[in-house]
Amino acid sequence: QVQLVESGGGLVQPGGSLRLSCATSGFTFSSYYMRWYRRAPGKERELVAGIANAGGITNYADSVKGRFTISRDNAKNTVALQMNSLKPEDTAVYYCNARRRGGDYWGQGTQVTVSS
Repeated sequence: QVQLVESGGGLVQPGGSLRLSCATSGFTFSSYYMRWYRRAPGKERELVAGIANAGGITNYADSVKGRFTISRDNAKNTVALQMNSLKPEDTAVYYCNARRRGGDYWGQGTQVTVSS
């Protein structure tokens, strides 16, 4: 059974930091490209960051470049998103995604709220 479980969300003040984690099981993690998406209220889902299966290649949305860092641990089947200098516009539900040909898996999401 495939599972992706996000954690680490919460309420943080502007300028603060959070670290999201996604624990996975039930598939060959090291073979999948991993991504973090987010969906803000009233907006479409947005790709935040991605990391290749070997971890050497990453990509980021322009809105988070220089503030967010995606990483993965293929030994622990986890992917993380370190979020620094958070802004109110980062408020959203953040989702972990695993994708390759023949497989596309999603977590249930974790809420991040940036507010004073």
